[in-house]
Amino acid sequence: MTSRVSGGRFAGLGALPDGVRGRAGTIRPPARTGRTGRGTLAAFAALAATDLLAVAAKPRGPLRAAKPLLMPALAAHVEARRGETPKALLAGLAFATAGDTALLFDAYEPAFLAGMAAFLGTQVSYTTGCARDGDALRAIVRNPWPAAGCLAAWAAASALLLPTLERRLRLPVAGYGLALAAMGASAFAVGGKVGAGAAAFLASDLLIGLQAAGRRLPSREAHEVLIMAGYLTGQYLIATGWPERNEGPAS
Repeated sequence: MTSRVSGGRFAGLGALPDGVRGRAGTIRPPARTGRTGRGTLAAFAALAATDLLAVAAKPRGPLRAAKPLLMPALAAHVEARRGETPKALLAGLAFATAGDTALLFDAYEPAFLAGMAAFLGTQVSYTTGCARDGDALRAIVRNPWPAAGCLAAWAAASALLLPTLERRLRLPVAGYGLALAAMGASAFAVGGKVGAGAAAFLASDLLIGLQAAGRRLPSREAHEVLIMAGYLTGQYLIATGWPERNEGPAS
């Protein structure tokens, strides 16, 4: 997600009859034969390229108007594909859209906090979806080390970042970081593209934390391009990998 310190981003499945409920949190619609969502994915790619150019520019100008359209393009791609539609994924993308929009105005603290709250909704949606649709809780019980690593990373990042923030921002940022760590743990348990997407998402927010602590690349613009690129890569992998878990062979 975008913050005042970053300027880029502050920095989820079996054969059933058509139209009936599958696993909790997903709905299998009537088959959408031959629809792969390539057009909506091309739109996302074009919007992403536009936004990255805007992040790299000085000043950024009107090209940043593409940012609020990024997650709706991914959501349209998910809806266009055949197979089950993960409701938690769509909810997460909707929250991210609200966050992306609010954080265009992150120089103002209310917008910054609203954006962080919206991205908190994204993390909670993804976490609950992975636990429900991807059996993440069982995977964590079998192998708790990735989850433990996420919590350790959250603790270390909090120790580095929180003392650099204004006191009134410390609790909201710590809460968001904990939710992000929980999302990472659940997504790593699911694995595949979803886990890889979570890793990119976490890396993006880690770069934001480092910048907030006064540690960034010599070029501010390059640092912020990496932040946004990590976010976009993470969302793309999660949004495309999650539905693939639920899709059967083409009919």
